[in-house]
Amino acid sequence: MTLTKNKYYFEALDNYPYSLPDCLEALNYALSYDPEDADSLCLMGRIYSEMLADYEKAKTYFEEAMQCNITNLNTPQYYIKCLLDNEDLDEAEKLIKYALKIKGIDRARILIQKSLLLEIRLEYKKSLKLLKEAKKFSYDQAMSDFLKSRVKFVKTKMIHSEKKKKKGK
Repeated sequence: MTLTKNKYYFEALDNYPYSLPDCLEALNYALSYDPEDADSLCLMGRIYSEMLADYEKAKTYFEEAMQCNITNLNTPQYYIKCLLDNEDLDEAEKLIKYALKIKGIDRARILIQKSLLLEIRLEYKKSLKLLKEAKKFSYDQAMSDFLKSRVKFVKTKMIHSEKKKKKGK
């Protein structure tokens, strides 16, 4: 049973986001074998969040995934993104705090999301500080390059923000 469910989950994951009909078909099969599979529920949440922008429905799937497996490493990062996209900033902040306590989680990615939360709140200096902390937890060149570009981007936003303040005075 688990092998069959995993087969369908991996098939769904393989088709996401390029072939949503095939992805959904495989995902529905996976969930029919195990309706409490956190990874399958998380992927369904991603479809609603990233493809359909139905954040409330996505949140339902992410919450269910968290209830089924509170220590799942995939769910928090996608759920946080959904919350940020839906401007549920206080909820995102709580989930980030919890996610950073999960053993084995990709701390760099969670810190990037926390940095994005601060950026949304226009707290650029704090955001930059978190990006530098995230660099400590990046273990490949692609992540390091991404962090450098984010730092540059936030600094640019910071400069524009300061110029606007000066013009206003």
